[in-house]
Amino acid sequence: MAWNLGFESRVSLRFLREGRQQTLLIIVGVAAGVAVYAYISALVSGLQGNTFTKTLGAQPHVTVRTPDNVVLPAAPAASGQTPMTQTQARARDLRSLANWQALMAVLEQDPAVAAVSPQVSGSALALRGEASQAVSLTGVDLDRHDRVVGIRAKVVAGQARLEPGEAIVGRELAQDLGLQVGDRLTLQTATASDAVRITALVDLGMRDVNRRTVLVTLRGAQSLLALPGGVSGLDLSLHDPWQAQTLARAMRHRYPYQIEGWQDANSQLVSALHAQSISTLLIRVVVLAVVVLGIASVLVVSVVQKRREIGILRAMGATRGQVLWVFLLQGALVGALGSVVGLVLAVGMIRAFMHFVRGLDGLPLFAIDLPPLLALQVAGIATACGVLAAVMPARRAAALDPAQAIRL
Repeated sequence: MAWNLGFESRVSLRFLREGRQQTLLIIVGVAAGVAVYAYISALVSGLQGNTFTKTLGAQPHVTVRTPDNVVLPAAPAASGQTPMTQTQARARDLRSLANWQALMAVLEQDPAVAAVSPQVSGSALALRGEASQAVSLTGVDLDRHDRVVGIRAKVVAGQARLEPGEAIVGRELAQDLGLQVGDRLTLQTATASDAVRITALVDLGMRDVNRRTVLVTLRGAQSLLALPGGVSGLDLSLHDPWQAQTLARAMRHRYPYQIEGWQDANSQLVSALHAQSISTLLIRVVVLAVVVLGIASVLVVSVVQKRREIGILRAMGATRGQVLWVFLLQGALVGALGSVVGLVLAVGMIRAFMHFVRGLDGLPLFAIDLPPLLALQVAGIATACGVLAAVMPARRAAALDPAQAIRL
């Protein structure tokens, strides 16, 4: 008997319709698994992206600094002499990075580097009337600094501008000292002092950082910190931030400087992100295992219930391959339908999270979305799981003997 091309699909749909309750239950089970899978993926992606942005929002991907002052070990004592066993570490003085202009030009040619910004940093006192506060004074080229940390996007008041005699300060520091845009602030270091006018207030994402941040021109910081013509370091922004540690390791072999990637300065954060990723992977594997077992169990029952029908089909001329495809198509259809329903549920869960879970300021804690690529990936995985779950029941159905199946 000749079968047309739609035979397997028609039989699959008929078997699914005849067992409506079983089909509905397994579709709901698949949808629940897909919803959990998609929601957890979107949630963790949003959380990690928010954490990553806040952590790197105020710091470069790679830093190049002058090496620490190292105390050389004492020479071995001669026979009969008392050895020197105690040494005192040298004070960390502010020194310029040697040949920093040439080094910056070389680093800018590296294809992995997106931007390089020279800076001069040191400690200072911020004085406003009777109030004073210790701050971290940083001299920068504003355009270069913006390309590294995006400082202009973090302005909450005023306009980011740095000319001689001007400064940008953190929002919390302005609140502590009663400062507003346009007010004057005195900066005092161990060697000099200067009065600057505030042009902008910035929010760098962390209160402690905001409370001690003062940005001035590169030349102004060089004058205040007694480092004429020099810089204390170079800040690098990379096209791929996750390559920071690899690049820093390679640079340490080439240059005699203290070079660190952001992972070195945030090892606990990297460990937390890694543990979070592993936990999410385990949750996904368990969810997929539950989906596969659920589909497989229903199709196994379906094979038992449809033994007579399968025997009749075989007796009428259906091949083992066609019977195999009947059940594989059932698994694919259940997986596809469940994935569609599950993605709709996941979108609803994401919207509920964004609506009900908010911070103290009334805004969502962080943005969550379900990218189309992730949705297609989840749907593909669910459909593949449906086919995988149907393999064993399909092989069992294809192996049935027609004569014995009809007699049962």
